[in-house]
Amino acid sequence: MKRELCAAAAALALVSFVPPASAQVANGSSRDKLLVAPAWLAEHLNDRDLVILQVGRKATYDAGHIPGARLVNFDEGALAAPMPKDMSQPHVMLEMPATEALHDQLAALGISDNSRIVVVPADNYWSPSTRIVLTLDYAGLSNVSWLDGGVKGWTDYGRTLTADVPDVKPGNLSPLKVRPIVVDEKFVMDHIRKPGFAIVDARARSFYDGIPPQRQGDGPPPKLGHIPGALSAPYDQFAVGDAGAGGTTLKSPEQIEAMFNAAGVKPGDTIIGYCHIGQQATAMLFAARTLGHNVLLYDGSFTEWQKKDLPVENPSAPKKDK
Repeated sequence: MKRELCAAAAALALVSFVPPASAQVANGSSRDKLLVAPAWLAEHLNDRDLVILQVGRKATYDAGHIPGARLVNFDEGALAAPMPKDMSQPHVMLEMPATEALHDQLAALGISDNSRIVVVPADNYWSPSTRIVLTLDYAGLSNVSWLDGGVKGWTDYGRTLTADVPDVKPGNLSPLKVRPIVVDEKFVMDHIRKPGFAIVDARARSFYDGIPPQRQGDGPPPKLGHIPGALSAPYDQFAVGDAGAGGTTLKSPEQIEAMFNAAGVKPGDTIIGYCHIGQQATAMLFAARTLGHNVLLYDGSFTEWQKKDLPVENPSAPKKDK
């Protein structure tokens, strides 16, 4: 499902867009801007500039989708950097694509400068869709919302799905002005315990706590635990749904605020999010944006942190005798 990128290319892309140490990236937003309800989408379904992106599996899309929706096939690595041909080379997974490649993929989906984009989660799994929302934000597109409730919310509202695939013409999209919301491991290292910034681990709590997995693969054991000073806010607590990880309906502002408060995030903090490979973190960061937090994604996430043998804190490690 995930796509990969040679580490050297990823590092070059990240270096180009890392904000300065004092940056406060202005991508915090209000819940009303970031979310739309099925009722709103039904009212605006025939708007000329509307672009609906359903994020999920092709089989789900083929079985029925919101009329006019275009498929973002996450299983095929849509809107992500391609997998390297030489898998023996160092690589990290699910990295942002090169700017020109991202531009061309967005235009192929029919996105233009004046598009009103609605991202739809499918398959009762919401982090792929929030990864696409963050990718669109990274690409400099500002008129983007997420359909609260996803495909199921649409049908629960009484609206029908279709198997008809829309005829999509390439969009008229200007060269991208990429926003500096993706950071590298050096930026993260420089902001450990820095006032005004909160490094937040969006993985399940067991990973944060460094609990060893029941099964260990070949090769040396990976580092367990979390980035020093990181707070824990597992991504799947911010939404509810039916089956599957996470959910498709965002929790209330009061609930989300309480979760971040409990994690130790302060009001006004810029949140630097990470997870395993930079997908689950986008769900946590999306929830943070609905409260107005500015957010940054450590795209390499803990997989890259481990590969670079950087320091970790492991609450489950045996205590050494003094």
